[in-house]
Amino acid sequence: MDLSDFEADNSVSCRLSSSIPDVCKTADCCLGIDEAGRGPVLGPMVYGICFCPVSKKEDLKNLKVADSKTLTEAERENLFLKLDESKGFVGWALQILSPNTISTSMLQRTKYNLNALSHDAAIGLVQYTLDCGVQLKEVFVDTVGPAEKYQEKLSQRFPGVEVTVRPKADSLFPIVSAASICAKVARDHAVKSWKFAEDLGEVDTDYGSGYPNDPKTKSWLLKYLDPVFGYPQFVRFSWSTARTLTDSKAVAVHWDDDEEDGEKSAARQNNASMLSYFSRSKPSELTHTRDTHRFFTERKLQSINTL
Repeated sequence: MDLSDFEADNSVSCRLSSSIPDVCKTADCCLGIDEAGRGPVLGPMVYGICFCPVSKKEDLKNLKVADSKTLTEAERENLFLKLDESKGFVGWALQILSPNTISTSMLQRTKYNLNALSHDAAIGLVQYTLDCGVQLKEVFVDTVGPAEKYQEKLSQRFPGVEVTVRPKADSLFPIVSAASICAKVARDHAVKSWKFAEDLGEVDTDYGSGYPNDPKTKSWLLKYLDPVFGYPQFVRFSWSTARTLTDSKAVAVHWDDDEEDGEKSAARQNNASMLSYFSRSKPSELTHTRDTHRFFTERKLQSINTL
């Protein structure tokens, strides 16, 4: 599986897909949705879809697809190759949600929880297939949250498409099993070949399963926690495990009371106030001359005293 588009910048999310089989643009099709990597504190979460004509369900079943969690890594790789080789009637697509995307979404001012993120990823993939001309008639989904509410949400979003949401759908419907395999293979590849943007030297890749309760994962988190800058972007820093370690092991940050006057607070801590940099008469310790940073000279920017 080629993840080069994601690997070019693994700090953001990425969509990958197969070609659309011509038969899927004329025949009624079914589609399955599943994810991989929802629980780990390390690495991306991947949403996968797989689709084929309704008339080809038996052919898909004959490929011996199964819930990816019941298969070995080698078995998943082999089955994905079979799916990819069946491009005459099978198509797939992936939404890779980077750890950075997950964490920043969950910690933004307007809360965007993992369920909402998951629902939007699934909806985006279904809409993608429709935009590509796939004649979608049936959708099968492994549930996230209450199955009835999720099914109602998808049915309203895609009228004319029969939606079935079930717990353990990846073990009930072969088309969902196929989606599960696509998602799991993509996540395995992404984790195994992760390129760290941070300068960490030779990185220890023995981080266990990536789940918060794994001793190896906890040990890795402790090892690569920077006391000032926190974790590399491989870590979902919004997870409680990561936040607890950051709170206990990293340098504490003191935030001044919002109601306290900024200049008084600065004076109390023997610091210069930010406002002093914009005042008409600067404190004597700020009046020394120094070379202007090239950021300003390259852009022909100059300091001014009056507006």
